[in-house]
Amino acid sequence: MQYQPKSAVANRPEGRAGPSLAQELRVEICSKSDLLFLMEAHDALSSAIAKRAGFKGLWASGLSIASCLGYRDANEASWSQFVDVVERIVDSSELPVLVDGDGGFGNFNNARLVARKLRQRGAAGIALEDSCFPKINSFVGDRHSLADIDEFSGRLRAVKDTVADDLVLVARTEALIAGRGLDEALSRASAYAAAGADAILIHSRKSTAEEVISFATAWQNRLPVVIVPTKYYRTPVSAYRDAGISTVIWANHSVRAAILAMRQVCDRIIAEESIAGVEPNIAAIDELFELLRYDELAHAETRYLNLP
Repeated sequence: MQYQPKSAVANRPEGRAGPSLAQELRVEICSKSDLLFLMEAHDALSSAIAKRAGFKGLWASGLSIASCLGYRDANEASWSQFVDVVERIVDSSELPVLVDGDGGFGNFNNARLVARKLRQRGAAGIALEDSCFPKINSFVGDRHSLADIDEFSGRLRAVKDTVADDLVLVARTEALIAGRGLDEALSRASAYAAAGADAILIHSRKSTAEEVISFATAWQNRLPVVIVPTKYYRTPVSAYRDAGISTVIWANHSVRAAILAMRQVCDRIIAEESIAGVEPNIAAIDELFELLRYDELAHAETRYLNLP
């Protein structure tokens, strides 16, 4: 059975006209015309930069957000801290934001609570992974326990019953990360589709895309397939199109770029005891003002404060 786009009710930022962000994301993920690329965002500034670059949607990365809060990607940050950051990402970009919801921060009750709060903050979708709480990043260590299929399916059903089509629900299976193989990944994906998922995220830590392409081929578009090619970044995008993959997430590249850039600037300033050398290689202060729309504030002051 082929998937079909579904309708969704509005969950747009205040004052934003047109289709809801969830509707936009659903249409983009379910579209067979071309790949959707979602760019990682970890705060309002990174989301504004991604929007200006031309991305149609964002990935609110659990790893990146936790890192910027000073926590490890091991459920150390609370769901409420996470939701607060997502709100700023949505407000800054007004783009559809698919949120990395880890495993839902606990059982079915935690998962539906987080989903409801994300809907209130304007998120367009949530991706839940079949990991056990507390999770650990997919690329850290070799011990990756998977949740029971029925238990995780219950989490998905609870989220679907809570937010219906107000959020796109992406079920992420870590079967390949845990070394369980293709058959286990397909079995889990089938169960998650039956539980109400709108799309399946298949994750791999291999340096080639062979695993995910094999999954997509065997899956036969029963639901849209989402991938995260952090490790198999050398694979050409044409391979994903040929495999019928729906969505590619560039999952952590803004925060990693920021780490390198900030480290280089800090090292040079402390070595040279001057900022003169770094000034030509960093963004102008006016670019910061432009990204956060200081011009709008100036126009509003003129309008509302009766300034000359």
